[in-house]
Amino acid sequence: MIKLGMVIGDRYEVLEKIGTGGMSDVYKAKDHKLNRFVAVKILKQEFSENDNFVSKFRVEAQAAAGLMHPNIVNVYDVGDENGVYYIVMELVEGITLKKYIEKKSRLTVKEAVSIAIQVAMGLEAAHNNNIIHRDIKPQNIIISKEGKVKVTDFGIAKAATSNTITSNVMGSVHYTSPEQARGGYSDAKSDIYSLGITLYEMLTGRVPFNGDTTVAIAIKHIQEELQTPKIYNEDIPISVEKIVLKCCQKSPDRRYQSAQELITDLKRSLITPDEDFVDLVNPDEEGATRIASDDEQDEIRSGSTGRISNTEQMRLNRDVIKEAREEKRRASREYDDRDRDRDRDRNRDYDDDRRSRRSRQDRYDRDYDDDFGDDEDDGYNSKIEKITVAVAILAAILVGAIVIMLVGQYFGIFDFSSSEASSSSSISTSASSTTASGITIPNVVGQTYAEAVSNLQAKGFTVSKASSDKNTSASGIVESMSPEGGSSAESGATITLYVSDGSNASATTQSASTATSAESTTTTVPKVIGLDSEEACLVLIEAGLTPGEVIDTTNADASLTGLICAQSIAEGVVVEKGTVVNMEVSTGTSTVSYSYSGDITAPTEGENYTDGLSVHVTLVTADGTTLLDTTTASFPITGIERTGLTSSTGVLTFTYTATLPSTVDESGNTVGGGTQEYTVTRAVTFTQSN
Repeated sequence: MIKLGMVIGDRYEVLEKIGTGGMSDVYKAKDHKLNRFVAVKILKQEFSENDNFVSKFRVEAQAAAGLMHPNIVNVYDVGDENGVYYIVMELVEGITLKKYIEKKSRLTVKEAVSIAIQVAMGLEAAHNNNIIHRDIKPQNIIISKEGKVKVTDFGIAKAATSNTITSNVMGSVHYTSPEQARGGYSDAKSDIYSLGITLYEMLTGRVPFNGDTTVAIAIKHIQEELQTPKIYNEDIPISVEKIVLKCCQKSPDRRYQSAQELITDLKRSLITPDEDFVDLVNPDEEGATRIASDDEQDEIRSGSTGRISNTEQMRLNRDVIKEAREEKRRASREYDDRDRDRDRDRNRDYDDDRRSRRSRQDRYDRDYDDDFGDDEDDGYNSKIEKITVAVAILAAILVGAIVIMLVGQYFGIFDFSSSEASSSSSISTSASSTTASGITIPNVVGQTYAEAVSNLQAKGFTVSKASSDKNTSASGIVESMSPEGGSSAESGATITLYVSDGSNASATTQSASTATSAESTTTTVPKVIGLDSEEACLVLIEAGLTPGEVIDTTNADASLTGLICAQSIAEGVVVEKGTVVNMEVSTGTSTVSYSYSGDITAPTEGENYTDGLSVHVTLVTADGTTLLDTTTASFPITGIERTGLTSSTGVLTFTYTATLPSTVDESGNTVGGGTQEYTVTRAVTFTQSN
């Protein structure tokens, strides 16, 4: 029995319970020996009592403890005490990918690919150490506060699969590979399949196979073709679409053969998303009949193809024996025909002839048996016939069952997937109508205002902020929107967001809001100038940012030709994680210059911003030139004109301090209140002057 405050292994003090799963409970603990906080995973009692499971679990956990990688939740220690089996892991404060997907409905393509790259990097490190995860799913992927993606539960999966743990304990069957669903051998390519399903869910907000039971879902993994994710998200480029399809091939041989191969294509898709470079094997073409080449035909004619296989030799032996038996039967029939003719003329000698014939027949049979080993081969063929009959019976039963199911489903007797089909039909219809009438509006209800603005602007919409008439959510949360999410509108259309001020929110909601804002921590923009575009994208991903457009431009510095020469947000600026950073790559030197002329409006997209707040405003070009640095409470800022700029992009940064809303709970305690500093960034594109 685990109690808060108890010490495990003479060093780990249990502080609080932070999670629970099918096989274990997770506690936050203090490692007094190294003076650090850790996560301690305690096996549940039913598994601790299974000696076979515990043995395999200990071996696998110890192997996983040897893995040290930034994209893996590192295992520090494994032990047991008084029947309590535990593993000590790195404490990662953040959110699971599953909850993150649920929160955002679906992720942008670049964000999903960036997460997939980091997961694949963790898998590559594990596979290189001969460790297979076997249970990759969004629930086992954590996004830390700093934006780092980490894979957890290495080792525990293999111990579980080796001991026939039930599916509800093992986790969702939605992500299992066909070979795992069959109960067969699984390897690194099984992890790649599961990552492909996870990427599918990130891009579409849904899993590809669903059903009423785990068995029904497993059968779909084995039998049903995967529908392209583009059906549910038309923004998916062809490279990413084909990466998902290649990861999720039924045959492991048609998937990526290593995590490194997958990483290479994922990185390339960030740079050239619309390039069709992913090589998919068409099963129909692979198994199609082809004409033998001239060399192959010559080999067949000359018999120079080498020794025939044992299987082929056995088949030929059976053919020879069969032909000999047929010859024996024909000879016997001809012999009998001749005897009958003679018997008509020699009726009185019939009995003698018959005895003679039988004697000759017996000799013939003995000779045949001596020549062909009839008794032994009969035994061989008897076994083959029994196996063939058994296989035929099983095949007939299986075919019959499938036919009954199909007929029953056709006439409505059985309805295995009507709800899923209905859902798919509804989604497909929605997708097609969206194509005809405009862009699908993301559903941002429940998101913070800043997140909602980011998601809507990424789709090309303009955002208008209004006060909600409910205010039952935490401050800054979008409670409703007009038009509603899921409908469609033209690019540039205005979406009105009704945002809660928290005045009617409960203490629980405020607490949840605090937890949510902790997940949306800031990060510092790194320097990517001087890197090639692929390197720059990876540096931004590592920093928790989203790589944006990479635009070709000219630059006076010849040494930057072919490299990033400007970034839309300058190095050192603190922004929200996930912020998009656009880049420029130099195509060579030139005297091109840019200018800026326009008004700067208030940062209404920022949380808790109100008119009259004092705001520090800066405008900095991508190559580091400061065009504006002022503090004002009056917007818009007009008359801004700048010429002779050497970069085509820049960033506006707004910094202000706002008062947080407060409420009084049922006990009369004041919840919330105080002040908080906010930073809002806005990308700017300059006009080319010549």
